[in-house]
Amino acid sequence: MTEIRCLTDALKFPESPVAEREGSVLVSEMAAGRITRVHRDGTTETVAEVGGGPNGLGRLPDGRSVVCQNGGSSFGTGWWPYDFDGAESVYRPVGPAESPLTPQLQLIEADGSVRTLATEFVARSGRILPLVRPSDICVDADGGFYVTDGGTTADRQRAMTGLLYGTVEEGLREVVYPLEMPNGVALAPDGTRVYVAETRTRRVWEFTLTGPGQIAGGRGLATVPSGGPLNIGGADGLCVADDGTIVVATLGAGGVTAFSAAGELLGAIPLDDPMTTNMTLDATGETLFVTLASSGRLVAIDGWRALLASP
Repeated sequence: MTEIRCLTDALKFPESPVAEREGSVLVSEMAAGRITRVHRDGTTETVAEVGGGPNGLGRLPDGRSVVCQNGGSSFGTGWWPYDFDGAESVYRPVGPAESPLTPQLQLIEADGSVRTLATEFVARSGRILPLVRPSDICVDADGGFYVTDGGTTADRQRAMTGLLYGTVEEGLREVVYPLEMPNGVALAPDGTRVYVAETRTRRVWEFTLTGPGQIAGGRGLATVPSGGPLNIGGADGLCVADDGTIVVATLGAGGVTAFSAAGELLGAIPLDDPMTTNMTLDATGETLFVTLASSGRLVAIDGWRALLASP
């Protein structure tokens, strides 16, 4: 059975869905500063008020959650990606937050309380550096986590950032540098590779692992095709199916793009929101939950493989 279902359209710029085994889905609401549970019937409840701009969300083996807190933004309707004919007017971040938080990782305890986990990391050079704008996270079988620091643009300057690895007890260290606006991050099913999407280049990187946070090599695996009214695009969140299929949220064109573990383009599922930000799979691997941020929706795509349009 194939179907695209809207579970709710009442979210404030949703990101980073996490599927729970009982059928609900956790999402971060970047424009509302909170973590929300969306139940099967579409009703919602607040899990934690984290403030600022929560982005990536990772579930630890002990049930606690780690939030990539980017510090916050102001939101409104603006042209995307450029302010000229052919661009789209969408609800999105449009400027700095009125009351920003320090960019950080936050830990949500079992009782819903929130505390700061890390505001800095150890760079490959050995220097201690502040987090710039944490973007996405994935958790490994040992309870450690890979984090992308997306960076910021100021005037004509852009911060170069990378991929971090950390644990609750030991903090964060840099394992890959540099990357150009790293965003989505996910592990291969066997845990021997980690994938990172670069938003602006549309490139998906594959890094080989010899252990938790131990990078042995890497390669550019694939590039997400451009699309949308201006025929540009970007790669946002990503997830990996049990058979190794890599699914990438596709900005611009809207929807998701799928690649084989070898980097072969398998196809795409178009959706009607150019701010398609992230996705995850349910426990069966048959339903894909996708966040459509500018329209505030969380959709479920049942039988998603059958809906992939040929490249």
